Order: sequence, then structure tokens, then C-alpha cells
Amino acid sequence: MRNALGLMLASVLAAVLIAGGWYFYSSRADQGAPKTTDARAADPLPAKLAAKDDVETTAAIAGKPAAVAAAPAPAPAVAPVQQTATCTNPNALGVSRVVEIDTTGGPGFGFEQFKQFDFLADKEVVLTFDDSPWPHNTPAVLKALADECTKGLFFSVGKHATWHPEILRQVLAQGHTVGTHTWSHVNLNGKKMTEQQAKDEIEKGFSAVKWALGTNPSPFFRFPQLQQNPALVSYLGSRNVGIFSTDLDSFDFRKESTPDKIISNVMTKLDKLGKGIVLMHDFQKRTGEALPTLLARLKAGGYKIVQIKAKTTFDSLPEYDEAVLKELKVPASNATNARPVSSVVQTVSQR
Repeated sequence: MRNALGLMLASVLAAVLIAGGWYFYSSRADQGAPKTTDARAADPLPAKLAAKDDVETTAAIAGKPAAVAAAPAPAPAVAPVQQTATCTNPNALGVSRVVEIDTTGGPGFGFEQFKQFDFLADKEVVLTFDDSPWPHNTPAVLKALADECTKGLFFSVGKHATWHPEILRQVLAQGHTVGTHTWSHVNLNGKKMTEQQAKDEIEKGFSAVKWALGTNPSPFFRFPQLQQNPALVSYLGSRNVGIFSTDLDSFDFRKESTPDKIISNVMTKLDKLGKGIVLMHDFQKRTGEALPTLLARLKAGGYKIVQIKAKTTFDSLPEYDEAVLKELKVPASNATNARPVSSVVQTVSQR
């Protein structure tokens, strides 16, 4: 009888010990599991390369006095990712000069439409890209630029920015300058376009790009199809926005265009002009395909890249920020949360 009772007690004790060990192991395993949250506005992949360190920063280019002060921008909902990688390609095209532009009063650049500011020296080139961001095509352009440790100026379409914010954040993260190109890429000089509709396109485009980046974009703007009119030029001046036209068009948007034709167009015109602001489209697949060879040709031809930066950022208008959030159906609680992603979501373990 006592033997049977002792055997029962031993069995119960063994069961308790086994259960306790299982509970301890499970608790430790749970604590070690990755705690991450997937979000559309998550940080992009790190940039591989940044501009060369040995660049010259020139004096600011001033514009005419402002007529109307811009409204202060609300705090960004997402903190931008900043990369500080050093160029590892000793033979890269790089960046020879960084130019800071004071956009007060809305100065215009690009000799196709503006003649006042001739700031490029012989053999200097500014690379500009319209219609970003777009899957596959924009990353291809970014890779080509990163491989040569050089920088461009991107003019983003607002709708595209809201569709692919993670790609536009990569543009910013890799050290490029981001301006805007309207909300929906409509011709602002069209016969049926009212002045108010045109202003809405401009302002909503800036607010959409701000939402995608998580910070204010640069106060740079390019008219779709380069179709401007005096009233809108004056309006952009009142908002302290610099306007970019071009010195030469790559015509990469044409149906008959090919990578070889893009390269030929750019190099033929550059060799004739000696310098210039180049208009391309990272929206086009053929542009990303042409860019590695084009950059190599620029380097071989002795051309140097000038990076454009703004003295200040653009202050969006709250009503247009709200219009973009309404368009995206963002809940009010998210719209008013100004905390950056890094302070809300953190990876505590990863393997």
C-alpha cells in the first residue's frame, strides 16, 4: 500500500517538473520572437552610395522679393530616412558642385523658358527626372545614379507619390532632391483649366509628396509639358517656389525613343550647348536602361554633375494636406499623429 502511494506521489512530482520546464522555455521563446509591424510607410532599403565628399557648395541664387508669405507646415507624420554612405567607386562621375537656391519670389531656371539665371559653368550638367516614383523604373534610375555616386533632381507627381511612397522615400534617402510636378500631371495651361483648378493641382501635388516623404519637399516645381502661363508663374512666386524648365530635352517619353536615341539626343545637344539642365523621366523604363551608358559618356566627355538643393523647404497649406488625407481615406487618428515611425515601431529582434 505504501509502495503504491509513493509511486503515485513520484508521478505527480515528475509531471509538475515537466510542466514548469515547458512553461519557462515557452516564455523565453516568446520574448525572443521578432516584434515588427509591416506598414506602407516603412523605412526604405538603405542607399548603397552617396555623393562624393569633395564637393563645392556655391553661394545661393536669389530671386525677386516674395509677395505673399507661405503658411507654416504641420509636423510630418513620418520621419524621413537619411543615409550618409560614402562613395566606394574611385572612378565615379560623382558630384563636382552643389548649388543652393534661394527660391524667394519664385526664380525660374532652364533657358528654354527662363533667361535670367545662367549659373552653370562650361561642361556642367544638372540631371532632372520627371513623373516619379514608379515601380522598377525609378529604382533602375536610382541604381545607375548610385553606381556613379552622383545626384539628380526629381519632380514627383502627387498621385504617383501616394501610390508608391516607399519608392519616393528611397529617392530622398539616397540624397537626391525632390520637388513636385502637380497632383495628376494635367496640363495647367489647358483651355478648360481654371486658375483655381490649376492652383489646386499645384498645392495638392506638394501636399501629396509631403505625405509620401514624411517631410516637406524642396520648393521646386516643373510644369507638365512645360506649359506655363503668367498667372501661375506669379502664383508660384507668391509661394516662394522655384520653377524649372530645361536647357535640353532627352525626348525619352516619345514612343519611338530607345536607350540609344536617348543617349544620342542628350550628348548631341550637350556637345552643342556645352552645358545644361537635362530633362528626363524616371517613369520611363528606357531611361533607366540608357542611364548607365549615358553617365559613362558624360564622364568620358569631361562633363561634371551639379547637384541642386534648396535653401529652405516648402510649407504646404493645411487645407491641401487634409484634402490628400481625405483622398487616401486616412483615419483622423492617423492624420493627427505626428510621431515618426521609428518612435512607434521598433524591431527588437531579427534573424
